[in-house]
Amino acid sequence: MGKTGKVYLIGAGPGDPELITVKGLRALRACGAVIYDYLTPFELIMTLDANVAKYYVGKRSGKHTVSQEDINKLMVKLARAGQIVGRLKGGDPFIFGRGGEEAVYLKKSKIKFEIIPGITAGIAAPAAAGIPCTDRKLSSHVTFATGHKAKNKVANSVQWEALAKAESGTLVIYMGVAEMPGIIARLIDGGLSPDTPAAIIERGTLPSQRFLIASLSDIYQKARGENIKPPALLVVGEVVKLHRKLSQPKTLPLLGRRIMVTRAADQAQKIYTQLRALGAEVLPYPTIATKENHDARTWYKFTALLAGDGNRLGWLVFTSENGVRYFMNRLNKFRNDLRSLARFKIAAIGYGTAAALGKYHMKPDFMPAKATIASLALEMTKKLDLKNNLIVRVRGNLGDNRIEQSLRSAGARVLPIKVYKTYSPDWPDGFKQKLFDYPPDTIIFTSGSSAEGLFKILNRAEVKILLKNAIVASIGQATSSVLKSYKLRVAVQAKKHNIPGLIEELVKYYRKKRS
Repeated sequence: MGKTGKVYLIGAGPGDPELITVKGLRALRACGAVIYDYLTPFELIMTLDANVAKYYVGKRSGKHTVSQEDINKLMVKLARAGQIVGRLKGGDPFIFGRGGEEAVYLKKSKIKFEIIPGITAGIAAPAAAGIPCTDRKLSSHVTFATGHKAKNKVANSVQWEALAKAESGTLVIYMGVAEMPGIIARLIDGGLSPDTPAAIIERGTLPSQRFLIASLSDIYQKARGENIKPPALLVVGEVVKLHRKLSQPKTLPLLGRRIMVTRAADQAQKIYTQLRALGAEVLPYPTIATKENHDARTWYKFTALLAGDGNRLGWLVFTSENGVRYFMNRLNKFRNDLRSLARFKIAAIGYGTAAALGKYHMKPDFMPAKATIASLALEMTKKLDLKNNLIVRVRGNLGDNRIEQSLRSAGARVLPIKVYKTYSPDWPDGFKQKLFDYPPDTIIFTSGSSAEGLFKILNRAEVKILLKNAIVASIGQATSSVLKSYKLRVAVQAKKHNIPGLIEELVKYYRKKRS
C-alpha cells in the first residue's frame, strides 16, 4: 500500500478571489486534487494546473449535488490514494462551513489534515459595504448566527428572542434570506426595536455586490422589492449607521460589470487582474486551451539548420503569443538559446505577439499594418525580397496555410513548425450552472478560436440565452470576422489588437453608455 496523502481544509474567502490568504493559495497550488463548493471563487479553480483533479460538491438554495457523508468519504479515498487534497470552502471552514465535521471525520479515519483559515463573509461583506462589525461607541460585541434551518428541523434552533436582548452589539445572520420574515418577527418580539438599523448584503466583496439599508421592520420588504437573492447576509445593529461615513464612492469605469473572459486560462491571469482593477467582476470561462505539440521530425530539421554554416537563413514568422511561448520553451528544452536565432530576422503579426517576443528581449523586424494573417502575407510578399529565403512559420494546429502559400509563391522556402495544439477544454462541474445563474454583461474574445470554442462547449440555444443581455467584445478584425460568421454582433472591437487595446475600447464603450 502506498503512502497516505494529506487534506488541507482551506478557506477560500468571501467571494473576491484575491481575498484567499497567501498560505491558502500556496497550499491550493500544491494539491493534486481539489474538492470545491458553489460559493468558492471559480477563478481559483480555473487557474489550477490542468492536471489537477477537480471535484465539485456544491450546493445552492439548499440543493446538494453530493451529500456530506459522500464528501467525507471522497476526501479519505483521495488521501488514501496518496493525493494531496485541497478541500476548498467559501469563507472560513469553521464558520458555518461544516469544516469541523470534516476535520472530525478525517481524524477518525486517521488522515493527516491541516486547517487553513479564511476570511468569513460575516466580517468581509459588511466591511466592503462600509459597515464595521464592532465600534468602540456603538458595538462592543458581535454575534454570528445562521438563519438556515438545520437538517430535519422544522425551525431554526437559534434563540432569536435571547439575542434580541443583547444590548450594544451587532448581529450578523448568514443564509437568512428565505427565513428573514420569521427571524425579524422573533427579534422584535424579543424586544429589539423595529427602528434598529439593518442592512442586507448580497454577494458581498464582489464588484456586483448589492446592499440595502433600512429599519429592521422594513428591511425585508425592501429586499423583496429589489429581488435580493442568496448568498446574502443580514446585519442588524447601530453600526449600520456608519455606512454613511465609511462607504467609499466608487467611480471605476467597469464597476459591477460581469465580464466573461474566454481566453485560455493559463494566459488569462493578467487580464483578470486588469479587469478587476477597473471594477469588473471576472467570469473565468476559457473556451480554448493549448498544449505542446511534439513534432520531433520538423524540429530536428530546424535545429539542423541552426547548426549549419552560412550567413543569414531568412525569417522566423510568429503569428500568435502561444507560438512565441511554446517555441521558446522548446528551444530551451533542446538546450539552444537566443544566440542560435541570430541568423534569422523576425516577423510578428501584431502588438500582442510583439509583446510576447519582448519578454525574451526580442523585437520584430517586421509587422503588418493590420494584425491579420492575410495582411502579414500580403505585406511580406510585397515589401520584402523573399526569393530563396528560408522562412520558418511558427504556428499551432488550427488555422489555414494561406501565409505559407503566399510566401512560397514569392519564391521562399517555407518550413512550418507546429509547436502547440489548441483544443476546447471541458469546464469543471458546476461552472456552467453558475454562469447561467449569474450571466455576463460582456463576453470578451481574444481570438477566432475562442469564438469557435464557445460553440463547441455550448449549443446555439445556450449561447443565445447567454447573449440575451450581454455584448460581445473582440480583440481585432480577424476575431470579429469569425464572430460574425456565427451571427454574433460585435459591439466593441480593439483598435490596437492586444489586451490593453481591447480593455481600453471596453472602458470607452461603458463610459459612453453611462454619459
